[in-house]
Amino acid sequence: MLHSTKKVNNFTKLGINKKTITSLNYLDFIYPTPIQKKVIPKALDGENIIGIAQTGTGKTLAYGLPMIENIMKNNGRGLVVVPTRELATQVGDSLKQAGKSWGLKCTIIIGGVSQKKQVINLKKNPHIVIATPGRLLDLVNQREFDLNQVSILTLDEADRMLDEGFLPEITKILERSKSVKQKLLFSATMPKSISILINKFISNSVKIEISPQGTTPEKLDHEVFFIAKNNRVQLLRSILEQYNNDSVLVFTRTKYGAKKLAKDIRNMGHTAAEIHSNRTQAQRKTALKGFADWKFRILVATDIASRGIDVANIGLVVNFDLPDQLDDYVHRVGRTGRAGKDGKAISFVLPPQRSSIKKIEKLIGTTLTISHSKYSLDDKMDDLNQFGRKKRNKRKFHSKKRYYKK
Repeated sequence: MLHSTKKVNNFTKLGINKKTITSLNYLDFIYPTPIQKKVIPKALDGENIIGIAQTGTGKTLAYGLPMIENIMKNNGRGLVVVPTRELATQVGDSLKQAGKSWGLKCTIIIGGVSQKKQVINLKKNPHIVIATPGRLLDLVNQREFDLNQVSILTLDEADRMLDEGFLPEITKILERSKSVKQKLLFSATMPKSISILINKFISNSVKIEISPQGTTPEKLDHEVFFIAKNNRVQLLRSILEQYNNDSVLVFTRTKYGAKKLAKDIRNMGHTAAEIHSNRTQAQRKTALKGFADWKFRILVATDIASRGIDVANIGLVVNFDLPDQLDDYVHRVGRTGRAGKDGKAISFVLPPQRSSIKKIEKLIGTTLTISHSKYSLDDKMDDLNQFGRKKRNKRKFHSKKRYYKK
C-alpha cells in the first residue's frame, strides 16, 4: 500500500491529481524536469504536442502522467508506440508505477514473445497499451486490436522508429487513428520525414523544444582516439582497466561484432553481457537487469539498445564503432552524464572516418578531445585527414606501431 508524505510535491503546481501525487511521492519524484513542466499542463488540457527532447530528460512521465489521468477520468484507452522492446518494457514499468494509486492496467505488445499471451492480455481491456510498431500492426491487421478505441496516442522516439525502418508501419498506424482525440510525438531530432508525418496527421499541434537537436549532457566529456582497426581491442583493454570502478556501455556497429567483442571482454577477466537483434527477449531482459544490478559491469550493444537502456550511473560509454547514423552518437553518449552527473564518452575513429568526427562536432556544438595511447595512431591530424581522403595516393603513412597502406 502506498503512503503519501508531508513533503510538498511540485507536480501539484502542474495540475497533477492528488492520487497521482501519492504514487510520485512514493517514487520520490518531487521536482518536475523542464520537459515535464512544459508538456504536462498542455497535455492535461488535451492539446496535440510535438516534443523535441533528448533521452534522459524525463519525457516518459511528461506524456505518461497526463495520459494516465485523462484515461482514468474519461474511461478512454492510451497507446504508446516505441521503437524497441527494451524501451517498451521500461515505459510500461514507469507508467505502472506512476499509475499505481489509480489501479492502472498496462500491457506490452512487442515482437520476440508469444503473441497468444498478448492477445489474452488485450482482451482484459488494459487502460494503456505500450507497443512496438511491427507487432502492433500485426494485431491490428488480425483485428485483435482496434485503433478506433484509442483516445490518446503517443509516438515516442519517432526519429529512432524511422531509423529502424518503421516509416511504413507508423504511417499506417496514423492513417487508422483518425478517431484519436489527442496525439503526441516525441523525438530527439526532427528530420524531414517526421515533419511530413506531423503536417499530414497531427494538426493544430503545440511544439515544445527543451534542448536543441544534437544536445548532449552538460557534464559529458568527449574523447577520441584515432586508431587502426586491429588495435581497438588492445586499446579497449587498457581503457577498461583504467575505468575499473565504472559500469561501461560499449557500442558496436553489428550484432556479430557485439557477440565477438563481449567474448573478448570476458576473456580479459571482466563480467560482460551483450544485447543485439540475435538475442531473444528473455536474453535481452536478463542482460539489461544484470547490467543494472552490476552482475555485469560491461554491456556490449548495437544501436538497437541505444535508446532502450535506462540504467542509472553509467560511468563510461565507448563507441568501439562509430554509428552509421551520426544522430545516433547523441543517443549513445546520452546514456552517461545524466541528471547533472559527470559522464565520459570515448570514441574509436579509423583514419577514413575523420570527416565523421567533424560532422559530430558540428552536430553537438562541441570540439572532441583527441587523445593518444601506445595503441593509437600518433600521426598529426592533417596526415590523418589525407589518409582518409586521398584515395589515389598510394604512399604509405607511418605510425609508431606499424605501416598502413591507403
